Amino acid sequence: MKRHALVTGGAGFLGSHLCDRLLVEGWRVTAMDNLITGDTANIAHHAGNPDFRFVHYDVTNYLFLPEKVDFVFHFASPASPVDYLQLPIQTLKVGSLGTHKALGLARAHGASFLLASTSEVYGDPLEHPQKEDYWGNVNPVGPRGVYDEAKRFAEAMTMAYHRYHGLDTRIVRIFNTYGPRMRLNDGRVVPAFISQALRGEPLTVFGDGSQTRSFCYVSDLIEGIYLLALSGEHEPVNIGNPAEMTILQFAEVIRHVTGSASEIVFRDLPEDDPKVRRPDISRARRLLGWEPRVSLEEGITRTIEYFRGRV
Repeated sequence: MKRHALVTGGAGFLGSHLCDRLLVEGWRVTAMDNLITGDTANIAHHAGNPDFRFVHYDVTNYLFLPEKVDFVFHFASPASPVDYLQLPIQTLKVGSLGTHKALGLARAHGASFLLASTSEVYGDPLEHPQKEDYWGNVNPVGPRGVYDEAKRFAEAMTMAYHRYHGLDTRIVRIFNTYGPRMRLNDGRVVPAFISQALRGEPLTVFGDGSQTRSFCYVSDLIEGIYLLALSGEHEPVNIGNPAEMTILQFAEVIRHVTGSASEIVFRDLPEDDPKVRRPDISRARRLLGWEPRVSLEEGITRTIEYFRGRV
């Protein structure tokens, strides 16, 4: 019997890539998504695969699957500032009610559970780089609080199920990730810069561009998540690329790789936008033997090729 995984948010950017990996590894996969930010085009290549099933459903509602589930991967959530600022209530609900329902399903089936958390639990960090034992600097009533606090609550709920019910759980804290299947209009810097460069439009940099980010290619991220799923680690684990650069430097990379002559224009920095973001991946290296392997130029080149036919 093949192991059966439920992937909530399975039609999203990361969820769909996780479905791909699980199928390659010989799992049966049920992808569940309400499609408010996901897209069935991301999983259309699995049509006709007897080991894959898509369920159009909102995980904040009562969750039931009649067949045995061995692993629940909870990836359902708006994940970009544009999305969670437009969908604040839905973001809070999927982080709270959705996590509760997904954990309940895992417990009912005796399944393992992995929560897709985020580097945003660190907020605008006062510690740099960010280690897993850093508690964060989050504004709970700011506009980004709906996402930050939803994920912080989801982590607390996951650990409560682990400690109280003995559920086999994992928590991955995902740092900036990019690659094919990102939405052009999702507001994140990678699709924004690439789409602007390919159209010959100015690249929009918020603030003075000195804020830093670190970018991990999606295949590297999924590898880390899969290794974490197979591990026995219950504490949160950072998965991301520790190579840090400023947003202004990243804009120059995009101009170089696309061959664009787009100018760079500056706009006001959004409220509570983190000034620095870089993972300490010592725990992932030690426990999982994982570190990113795809170079930024290689990953950006692959991503640009995906976007060329969509701009």
